Amino acid sequence: MMPRPIRLGIAGLGRAGWGMHCPELDSRTDKFQIVAGCDTAKGRRERFAAKYGCKVYSKIEDMIADPDVEMVSIATRSPDHFAHASAALKAGKMVFVEKPMTVNYDQAKRLQALAAKSKGKLFVRHNRRFEPGFNHIREIIASGILGEVYQVSLARVGYARRDDWQTIVDCGGGQLLNWGPHIVDHALQFLGSPVKTMWSDLKQVACVGDAEDHFRIALTGQNGRVVEIEISGGCATGKPEYIVLGTKGALVSSGDSITLRYLDPKAKLPKRKANPGNPGDAFGTPEKLPWIEQTIAVKPGRMDDIWDELYKAVRLGKKFRVTLDESVAVIQVISAAKKGTPFEFKPKK
Repeated sequence: MMPRPIRLGIAGLGRAGWGMHCPELDSRTDKFQIVAGCDTAKGRRERFAAKYGCKVYSKIEDMIADPDVEMVSIATRSPDHFAHASAALKAGKMVFVEKPMTVNYDQAKRLQALAAKSKGKLFVRHNRRFEPGFNHIREIIASGILGEVYQVSLARVGYARRDDWQTIVDCGGGQLLNWGPHIVDHALQFLGSPVKTMWSDLKQVACVGDAEDHFRIALTGQNGRVVEIEISGGCATGKPEYIVLGTKGALVSSGDSITLRYLDPKAKLPKRKANPGNPGDAFGTPEKLPWIEQTIAVKPGRMDDIWDELYKAVRLGKKFRVTLDESVAVIQVISAAKKGTPFEFKPKK
């Protein structure tokens, strides 16, 4: 017999709560029971109550106080994540908070410390840790077929004159707190070691707000590997989502395919030695290398599998894939990139 479903209250019934969480939960009624919803907008509350037949609240404090709510799924605006997650933890509730975990590193550390003392547990919804392409490429790297990987480039680009709250600094907007948590998390996983150095550049290009809609970050690990990130709402041409360079090959990937070019691992390359003498007409001694080139389909997977893993972590005591230390490290990179720029979010006291 399966353990009982987790009794869930959803805070924020907009694009994330209603548009993402609810559809993903509708196919998991054996694992999650939606017992409450909360939103400041009356129309959203009415829509939610009509579909799920459950209690609705206009204030998150009232939903948190509901004894029937076992876990609070926080899908409110980014600047509210810290306060809402803190209140739920203090009430002894389990918390599943949307990315970004918080809007700055100080809040992330404080929330982590609070979770350590709370009866409830804190989980962060880095659902793109379950992205099929990301996981398949990590498998390829781990196989060693590309040799020693020394550089990874990650990109998510487009062009849009976006005008909603996620383009406004005071609302916690900007690409670093929107797409950023997903891809910064990927970057830290690909880096495979603590960050040694970091470089960043932020720009406001096409959006009509005052937040950054284009940024680049380069991380160098203590292992020497470099991971580059580019997220842009101001790039009018496409770029590969993944480029991985290794000492014996490379790969490029976008969407559902991965293109590889690597040296045949069964072929033994003859030894070569650099010649200090006068060169001939060629640039070095010509050599035909045994390349293998192939395009393969990304292994199937679903990002909403994060709910299944969340259920197993809560009910069965299994390990949750995204640790709090990793979530805090993502916010640390984002805060460092924003620090001292016009795009730095400063919570109101």
